[in-house]
Amino acid sequence: MKIKRALISVSDKTGVIEFAKKLHAAGVDIISTGGTMKTLKEAGIPVTYVSEVTGFPEIMDGRVKTLNPYIHGGILAIRDNAEHVEAMKKHNITGIDMVVVNLYPFRQTIAKPGVELAEAIENIDIGGPAMIRAAAKNFKYVTVVVNPARYDEIAAELTSDAGITDGLRMSLAKEAFGHTAEYDACINQYLAKELGEGNFPNTVHMTLEKVQDLRYGENPHQNAAFYREAHSPIGVANAKQLHGKELSFNNIVDIESAYNIVAEFKDPAVAIIKHTNPCGAGIGATISEAYTKAYEADPLSAFGGIVALNRTVDKATAQQISEIFIEVVIAPAFDKESLEILTAKKNIRLLTLPLPELGGSRMDMKKVAGGMLLQDADTLEAKREEMQVVSKRQPTEEEWRQAMFAWKIVKHVKSNAIVVAGNDQTYGVGAGQMNRVGSAAIALEQAGEKAKGAVLASDAFLPFRDSVDTAAKAGITLVIQTGGSIRDQESIDAANEHGITMIFTGRRHFKH
Repeated sequence: MKIKRALISVSDKTGVIEFAKKLHAAGVDIISTGGTMKTLKEAGIPVTYVSEVTGFPEIMDGRVKTLNPYIHGGILAIRDNAEHVEAMKKHNITGIDMVVVNLYPFRQTIAKPGVELAEAIENIDIGGPAMIRAAAKNFKYVTVVVNPARYDEIAAELTSDAGITDGLRMSLAKEAFGHTAEYDACINQYLAKELGEGNFPNTVHMTLEKVQDLRYGENPHQNAAFYREAHSPIGVANAKQLHGKELSFNNIVDIESAYNIVAEFKDPAVAIIKHTNPCGAGIGATISEAYTKAYEADPLSAFGGIVALNRTVDKATAQQISEIFIEVVIAPAFDKESLEILTAKKNIRLLTLPLPELGGSRMDMKKVAGGMLLQDADTLEAKREEMQVVSKRQPTEEEWRQAMFAWKIVKHVKSNAIVVAGNDQTYGVGAGQMNRVGSAAIALEQAGEKAKGAVLASDAFLPFRDSVDTAAKAGITLVIQTGGSIRDQESIDAANEHGITMIFTGRRHFKH
């Protein structure tokens, strides 16, 4: 379909001058509104002011300018409908074949510190969505453009024999309806917060943008794709891949788990993940030392793992990582020498991503059939001053240090979760067992002789003294747990009998 007449009215003027020049060169007449018209005229592009088309001035501070039959009749007319064509002739309406519109910057406005409700309301676009939806509805005859990234693609078809193809017009219409839906959802969410509905409004509207198709899901018989939340600057969906084959579904889930662990620490930290659980984690004076501790915690399980680091990867650390098969390495950055070493391995995926911040109001979503669970993300920071020593034996400063380390790790292990730790590294991890004694047994067995003098962390309270007895028998000197069981005194008594320290955190960290 050939384009004879286009209406351009954009808030985001990225690329609009070059696109308008191409339209003009293709013989397209251009109509425009205030700010956009000024921009095009200053660039030397012939343009007709919308008021000349409507015969009516822009009024009410620009609130009313395109809401007019000469505009919407030109957009909505069905060109092969005799009655529509006759109505256009009778009322002197000229067809508009292309609508290039993007909307007032509502999201950017409400992101400004201290923005007032009145300012936000003024940045709700009315005429723009009306034109977009009209053009998108009539995509059989009208090309609607809301995304500057599509300008070159559209310009390439302008001069072709067929003009803008049916398939492209439908694709652009789909994108246009998505654009207005996301815009309205943003307004809905803002007003919900203004009304005090907080993070859990009565309705939730989400816009997700596809990042990539995946080869398959958790298993080869499952199809899958990866999406990011529109306009969200955080999370793995915003990671930049520097090297390696494409990520898998399971890679992405594990990367999320690994990176959340290392974000807990101010010291150089490394976590190695298998199946969303840490098989090893450690902190050190350098990132290389932290990697050594994480790897040595469980070398067998580290093979084929996901490695996350909270510091720039340097040459020494890259050499260590390159010695075994690792699926993914994610860090804030890689230095030049580390990239030379790691990119020599063809398939290893290397990703960069700024560290997530603890705290804040991030949300955690879990999909269930027919619904969604929404909760505040578990970003609670561990604070020693909020914990209580409930045993007769008091912890040494080094035991406190190891207890805090273990507590930060156990938060990220699938429940029921037990972590045995010492020397700033995990010695054993028991994850996802149906009872806590089973998790403790796994973690202590893995720790072996290292359990002597080590600490044990539990993500929830110990309902019976059996876990304390098991820990003491293995040589554990400190147990850190939430407390809150009706049998707490039994666990405290057991700790006192064995001469070990017990700390209650008052916080639970179930992870399902």
